[in-house]
Amino acid sequence: MTQNGTKLLLLIDDEPAQCRLISALASRAGFRTIFARDAETAVATLGTQDGMMLDAIILDNWVPGSEATDLIAELKARRPALPILMLTAVGSIEEAVDAVRAGATDYLIKPVAPEQLLQALTASVVESQHMGELQPLTEKISAPLEFEEIVGAAPAFRAALAIAAKAARARVPVLIEGEGGVGKEVIADAIHAASPRSKLPMLKVNCGAITGNLLDSILFGHEKGAFTGAFDRKIGLLQQAEGGTIFLDEIDRIPVETQIRLLRFLKSSEIQPLGSPNSFQLDVRIIGATNQSLEQQVKKEKFREDLFYRLNVVQLTIPPLRNRTGDLPALSRHFLARLALQPGLRSLGITDEALNLLRRYNWPGNVRQLQSVLFRAAVMCDRDALTEDEFPQIASFVEQSGAIDPTPVGSSEGIGITLYSEDGNLRPLEEIEGDVIRLAIGHYRGRMTEVARRLGIGRSTLYRKLADLGIDNAA
Repeated sequence: MTQNGTKLLLLIDDEPAQCRLISALASRAGFRTIFARDAETAVATLGTQDGMMLDAIILDNWVPGSEATDLIAELKARRPALPILMLTAVGSIEEAVDAVRAGATDYLIKPVAPEQLLQALTASVVESQHMGELQPLTEKISAPLEFEEIVGAAPAFRAALAIAAKAARARVPVLIEGEGGVGKEVIADAIHAASPRSKLPMLKVNCGAITGNLLDSILFGHEKGAFTGAFDRKIGLLQQAEGGTIFLDEIDRIPVETQIRLLRFLKSSEIQPLGSPNSFQLDVRIIGATNQSLEQQVKKEKFREDLFYRLNVVQLTIPPLRNRTGDLPALSRHFLARLALQPGLRSLGITDEALNLLRRYNWPGNVRQLQSVLFRAAVMCDRDALTEDEFPQIASFVEQSGAIDPTPVGSSEGIGITLYSEDGNLRPLEEIEGDVIRLAIGHYRGRMTEVARRLGIGRSTLYRKLADLGIDNAA
């Protein structure tokens, strides 16, 4: 960092247009950018006065004078603590594995959204100062899961899945709330896959990454000449998703003008493209997601109350990973099994000691962060199983924070039912029974006949217990 507090970025790229774009974006996050057009210049720059003050490096995977992975390895050998982000137009797991093994902090696929680049750059610098192992890998292994494939036995999580599974069969909007990284998009994918719309498109929009009137155009479309720069007619995503689903992430970031247009669509199923005199009807299901409390945003007058109630027909709240650490062993093994299917990686186990260490960490990035940490550990591991040694930065953080040892892996918490209260005494049988019923409803996706059969009771007994325990039939 320079003496005036400005952060310093080295951009290794020989494309002038991309250099100008990234430099402009980085300046929004408080970075001054210096440039190197080839590998030789980049290595030499490390020895200059500016090079000694660097906070981060971004390089294109096509770097004149060197293979990108060779250059990453050399830069990392000279400056081990410096975060390095690689940009590539080819999104392959093999390339991600090679880049991480060489020492890359993050891996971004072009064209990268401005907000995505800024978030990755800022996070890499902030986290490298504290938790060098925990930078978010943007390359994710993302195949949509059906409900029965989603891992998690914590009662609150299974209750949310049960509601989601029941809502999937309906036509109503769904609002998913939860911290970043808890799996909102995974659940949205599962809702679409389990719905009658599953054969039709599911389109996704990150509302926080699109500014101003551009979101109006993307969602609703526009006619030629509707505004400056509208040289051609454009069909909006809502129309493209006809008969299917549209997922609106960071829905709390939608501008007020777009909120009004979205409210009209939810009321009447009609859209009117920008600049068009005509409206027409569509059949599209809306799934919204936010890491904010939308109700609180309404109280702060940052979100329309009428739109909130239209979106909030079915609300799911996904608990953070720190509140469902009993799921961490199953999640870890699930991610490692999926990683093993990727080119360049292999099947790995994970020791109980390593799992207990992971359960003592707070996971601010939730399930997404766990996946990234396991990916990095799997790439670097040369044994048959991940041990505590694969997570040195987590171990250091846990030690510094004084986190106490959790309930050992394999205890009752691991199946999602907590038997003991915080004072060490057994919980009341009624509470435990309620958790078991919620778990069963979630596991069998709200199929009450199957729930009753598996619990060994009649349907009438099950519904009586639901009423006695105050459990909603969908939860």
